[in-house]
Amino acid sequence: MTLQACLLFAFMLFAIGIYGILTRRNAIGVLISMELMLNAANINFIAFAHFKAIDATAGAIFSLFVIAITACEMAIALALAITVYRRHWHLDVDRLTELRDPDV
Repeated sequence: MTLQACLLFAFMLFAIGIYGILTRRNAIGVLISMELMLNAANINFIAFAHFKAIDATAGAIFSLFVIAITACEMAIALALAITVYRRHWHLDVDRLTELRDPDV
């Protein structure tokens, strides 16, 4: 596999994630799309570390930090989604207007 193939694969994953964020109305679907985008970034880190870096472990270590941060972010986001669902009985992000700033 070449660097160009890895970058093309990461770009396609990132594009699918962007499309999912822009078209989904369900909060869980938005979170999954965001996870796809972060995985595309991880593929880029690993690909550049493998093909271009002097020390190939640098990309892997940075990718592990991104995975750890993503796991924490998803745990908090799912806790918020469960709380919103228990309160409103839906997860439609367009209908959640009470989270908006009243001054805007």
